Amino acid sequence: MIMKLFRMFGRSIRDAYRSVIRNFSLSLASISCITVTLVIVSLFTMASYNVDNFTKLIKRDVTVVVFLDNDITPEEINAMETKISQMDNIAKYEFKSKLEIKEQMQSSSDVFDRIMSNWDNKENPLQDTFLIKVIQIEKIKETAAALSALDKVSVVKYGEGMVEKLVFIFSVIEKGTAGLVIGLLIVTAFLIANTIKITIFSRQTEISIMRLVGASNLAIRLPYIIEGLFLGILGSVIPIIITIYGYTIFYGYFEGQLFSPLIRLVSPYPFIYIISLCLLGIGMVVGMWGSARAVRRHLKI
Repeated sequence: MIMKLFRMFGRSIRDAYRSVIRNFSLSLASISCITVTLVIVSLFTMASYNVDNFTKLIKRDVTVVVFLDNDITPEEINAMETKISQMDNIAKYEFKSKLEIKEQMQSSSDVFDRIMSNWDNKENPLQDTFLIKVIQIEKIKETAAALSALDKVSVVKYGEGMVEKLVFIFSVIEKGTAGLVIGLLIVTAFLIANTIKITIFSRQTEISIMRLVGASNLAIRLPYIIEGLFLGILGSVIPIIITIYGYTIFYGYFEGQLFSPLIRLVSPYPFIYIISLCLLGIGMVVGMWGSARAVRRHLKI
């Protein structure tokens, strides 16, 4: 039984290979369809993954800065720290005194160092601050409002307006690209199925003979499914090359970021290899599914 299955599988591979060569124009149409679709799928998948990365970076890097009144006492700072630790949506926080901020600014620039070197604690116009990271960036506005309501808080800043817009835009783009990728895959599968239907129609006599001599449904279906597998693999070659070399060049040209360090691109490795394996798998699955559907629906076997 096992040997019979192996022989049937071997014959199916041979017949599928011959069918691809014999019906080269139709095979080329299917391969081209898969290639074009997978290139688009690759572009949108990489874009979607990078947009998701942008969103995560924004969520990780956005800091709520709470500036305190200049007349605040150490006891009031401790009391405020207790209140902040008990608030919802607070991931972590850090207190920075105006002296620490002054020293940090001095170490970052010679210009700041010359200007601030003669400041004593009374002349220092900087303000004590709390640097706060939130758990859910979607609720950052409510968190900032709650912090602003605390006593001895001068002002609260977090890039209000811009952060919410960026998160919303990235969310829309991510969902849109995901929907488009799924739609493209479905369309490709139907196109492959229709292309293989034409191939099957041209071989109806051969298939009828196979059925008359008692060939099983599996023996008839299998060559077409393997043919779809071949078409999927061949159709994924160019998209994989474009993905590997195209993204690597793109990443290097923009030095790993778009417009600002806040919008950093995903590192090419192992990202491009994961996408390439996904493209190969998608090509194979779509090719086999399209072929199986064409055989089942067209031949009614």
